[in-house]
Amino acid sequence: MLQVSYIRDNREQVLERLAVKNFKQPGLVDEIIKLDEQRRSLQISSEDLQSKANASAKQIGELMRTGKKEEAEALKGQTGAWKEDIKKFTEELAAVDEALQQKIVLLPNLPHSSVPKGLTPEENEVVLENGDKPQLPANALPHWELAAKYNLIDFELGVKITGAGFPVYKGKGAKLQRALISFFLDEAEKAGYAEVMLPLLVNEASGFGTGQLPDKEGQMYFVGLDNLYLIPTAEVPITNLYRDVILKADELPVKNCGYTPCFRREAGSYGAHVRGLNRLHQFDKVEIVQVVQPETSYDVLERMSKHVQSLLQKLGLPYRVLRLCGGDMGFASALTYDMETWSAAQQRWLEVSSVSNFETFQSNRLKLRYRNAEGKTQLAHTLNGSALALPRIVATLLENNQTENGIKIPEVLVPYTRFEMID
Repeated sequence: MLQVSYIRDNREQVLERLAVKNFKQPGLVDEIIKLDEQRRSLQISSEDLQSKANASAKQIGELMRTGKKEEAEALKGQTGAWKEDIKKFTEELAAVDEALQQKIVLLPNLPHSSVPKGLTPEENEVVLENGDKPQLPANALPHWELAAKYNLIDFELGVKITGAGFPVYKGKGAKLQRALISFFLDEAEKAGYAEVMLPLLVNEASGFGTGQLPDKEGQMYFVGLDNLYLIPTAEVPITNLYRDVILKADELPVKNCGYTPCFRREAGSYGAHVRGLNRLHQFDKVEIVQVVQPETSYDVLERMSKHVQSLLQKLGLPYRVLRLCGGDMGFASALTYDMETWSAAQQRWLEVSSVSNFETFQSNRLKLRYRNAEGKTQLAHTLNGSALALPRIVATLLENNQTENGIKIPEVLVPYTRFEMID
């Protein structure tokens, strides 16, 4: 959530940056500024009357002690009228505060100055490309056919049990999944992240804190009886560990990682681009999250990006890094890098990670602060990244490593899988 004071003091810059994000309701900015002016005016009037009422109470006591009862009674009448006015101001202030809150939560985060303009994924900026695209034989299979051939994943069984987008992993497919999770967690630990195990359901306050609510209700599974949401990513519970917390400066950076299943509702669509593991409603992911001092957050973002890239390099997967354009960015993000791996059988790039800096957007909602060297509290910056999301990693590993004799397992995973080939 943007800070009202920043919007008020930087109106033109706010409008300019929102335009980069293709925000469709610029008039909201002036509505917020107007409500803020009303709020401050009411607050000043209420505080002025409260000051008069407090001074009057002391004066009444003095008049009563000196026997000036009539004057004291007259002043009591005036004080009573002031208190009625204060009550009205308080009610009006609460209503304006509520209206202001409802407006400001509709504003997305402002994009960083380096974010390119653009509306579609095709306008994202390619930052770098690494690795050689494998050349597969003409009879190479896409991962969904490989999964069936080697009895690794059963998509039809998932439909029977739950519905489309809920695959069943079997045999070496399940072991490969578990191996990747362990590998990603071990690599995160080496990079200084402390592992946490988390609830898979969160309350509304947690969804609001990280910016999923009220923006993404349609993408989240909702348990109505208990008013809880299945998590779309471990980012939500990990970041909410620090909701309403004031950290000490020497506790920063906070670095956490966690593995969870993730749940996302998406509109149904058809075609090869969503077949198999390309788009799921339930999938596994290892997430990394940092809480840092503002002046370090963009250096931290680059280090988090390099951490994700190191995982792809160790798996031997060709990849590229994209800086997302304004129109393709998430609601809460100030700057996002996407990492995509090359699917040799499908002949296209598949997104496997997003790494984002949210600056103070989440921490303002979360009331996540730290005490600086001068002893003053200020909002921290929050960042998160997929390290990594598993479905498309599995898809590209199966496709890119297929041979006539089976599917070769990357060397770094063999200690986890305890087999070198899927055959």
